[in-house]
Amino acid sequence: MPKILIIEDEAAIRRVLSKIISEESDSYHVEEAEDGLLGIEMIKNNDYDLVLCDIKMPKMDGVEVLEKAKKIKPEIPIVMISGHGDLDTAVNTMRLGAFDYISKPPDLNRLLNTVRNALDRKNLIVENKRLKKKVSKGYQMIGESEAISHIKNIIEKVAATDARVLITGPNGTGKELVAHWLHEKSDRAQAQMIEVNCAAIPSELIESELFGHVKGSFTGANKERAGKFEAANKGTIFLDEIGDMSLSAQAKVLRALQENKIQRVGSDKDIKVDVRIVAATNKNLKREIAEGRFREDLYHRLAVILINVPSLNDRREDIPLLVDFFTAKISKEQGTPVKRFSPSAIKLLQEYDWTGNIRELRNVVERLIILGENEVSSNDIKLFANK
Repeated sequence: MPKILIIEDEAAIRRVLSKIISEESDSYHVEEAEDGLLGIEMIKNNDYDLVLCDIKMPKMDGVEVLEKAKKIKPEIPIVMISGHGDLDTAVNTMRLGAFDYISKPPDLNRLLNTVRNALDRKNLIVENKRLKKKVSKGYQMIGESEAISHIKNIIEKVAATDARVLITGPNGTGKELVAHWLHEKSDRAQAQMIEVNCAAIPSELIESELFGHVKGSFTGANKERAGKFEAANKGTIFLDEIGDMSLSAQAKVLRALQENKIQRVGSDKDIKVDVRIVAATNKNLKREIAEGRFREDLYHRLAVILINVPSLNDRREDIPLLVDFFTAKISKEQGTPVKRFSPSAIKLLQEYDWTGNIRELRNVVERLIILGENEVSSNDIKLFANK
């Protein structure tokens, strides 16, 4: 049931507005506030689908109510109610985020059309947010262990913010999956997530890769080129294996974080960027700092939120779910019937030492699907798992 709040100091107008809206649909639940202060308190403590707010009121005028309400619940459509002398102010409130304005005395059709349109807009915003929270099937985080549940909980709290996140953990644990979940559940999901493997790029090229370069800035720079930070503008840049980044590149990343601007290699021109940074490493960065290979100031800038992804050996209870997931996925990719793993086979997989973590388990499952019997047994695992 849509909840609508009317903030209006004149009781007669409140009654008229409430009566018109309530008679339009039995599904509308209308509440009233006699001034701006009470209206703001009600907005703080309730989830409204629409607010109608007078402009000229004692204690707190409608413009101030609009500004405060947009900070508290930015998704609520707010329709301003204006007297004849308030029209200039009403138009200005549109620039401040008001959905629309209606004049006193309210025209019946105009009022109801505005209410319907505003509620449709709110429903659209809610649906978009719901869709953003759905993560692509290509980046599912499989597991119900306490450690994985904890990570999912952190992601739910952090994703909608622009807080920088540092993901740690051994190779093959799925740090990139965490990064994708953070991006796809964020308000930046419509823009790109650009991935950079800092360990795979030669140190002499990392700055050009990240920040771009101008023509002639170094040997082989035959034309001007934008970098990954520019490509990720309005989105997310994922700096994987950031512990392998050169100190000079670290200094430039630090500047980008501090000032939200970069310079291409060979240029002194600043380029503004709006990028969320998510970084990952399998290294102990505090040890790297102590040995002079990583900047402490950059570490503290990156590690606003720390997420440690556990090894597979530390979440063995998730192995049955992971085996089921990989079996279905690999069988679909190869066009083969889905094989079943016997309970004894699963038990044996849970006992192994998974030094390669999730990545190694996936390879073993694929090998068993190809080489094992229709029901993969513990004997198949002893023969083909190579453990």
